[in-house]
Amino acid sequence: MTQHRHTRSLLKWAGNKYRVLDRLKKWLPKPTETSRFIEPFMGSGSVFLNTDYSRYLLNDINLDLINFYRFVQTEQQTFIDYCHTFFDPKYNTSENYYMTRDVFNATDDLRLKAALFLYINRHGFNGLCRYNRQGGLNVPYGKMKKPYFPEKEMLYFIAKMKNAKLYCIDFATMFTKAKPGDVIYCDPPYVPLTKTASFTDYSVAGFDMQQQEKLASLAEKSANKGVSVVISNHNTPVTRKLYCNARCYKIEVQRTISCDGGNRNVAKELIAVYKAGSMPYA
Repeated sequence: MTQHRHTRSLLKWAGNKYRVLDRLKKWLPKPTETSRFIEPFMGSGSVFLNTDYSRYLLNDINLDLINFYRFVQTEQQTFIDYCHTFFDPKYNTSENYYMTRDVFNATDDLRLKAALFLYINRHGFNGLCRYNRQGGLNVPYGKMKKPYFPEKEMLYFIAKMKNAKLYCIDFATMFTKAKPGDVIYCDPPYVPLTKTASFTDYSVAGFDMQQQEKLASLAEKSANKGVSVVISNHNTPVTRKLYCNARCYKIEVQRTISCDGGNRNVAKELIAVYKAGSMPYA
């Protein structure tokens, strides 16, 4: 099977959809002249960057992430050049990394914070974005020999953002912005595979089972109003029950979070498709 080349995100990101784009796009409705693409959980933006809808409404609850994207969008090359100054090899040490992370967590300078977000993302461990209960970013040092500076990807992002608008609001509020004919793609924090496993530290507020249920309910209601909704999640008994009124497709995805490349397991995921105007399915 021939793999298509896609545009990579400007950020390293645990769980990004780059590796599954060919499969995922099969279940996204084809763009029309008026259809808008809405992402309540934007993350790395891999899906946005590799689709061709007329307009995009992009949201994430992570304010640091959206703050970074906003500076890239508005300052463009000036901000790219500023970010580049933090990628001097002399800053790629454990001591400098943790000092910089402390500055990031303490500063009120939003421009500096945005640039340091990229520095931490590219110098930290494997694309993690994780916070402690006090709201401090606590991603460990990544120990990479030469962190990649994504200038090419930032320039592509700037061009793509001409038809996009950024939000930092609750996912449920984002659903209210959808109109008939729109497409919503959701890549929420996944349902844990075990009782002790969780990635809710992506934001201080977390993402619990009540919110998972709310998301599934909003997807059904939106489909009844003429909005197509596609959701990615782990393939578990819990998610199969959550999305029982959707058409569900199973895929396997290579994990990328482990520091040991030889031990990166294959994860079983579910793609739930709520087709506009045809709920519930028979």
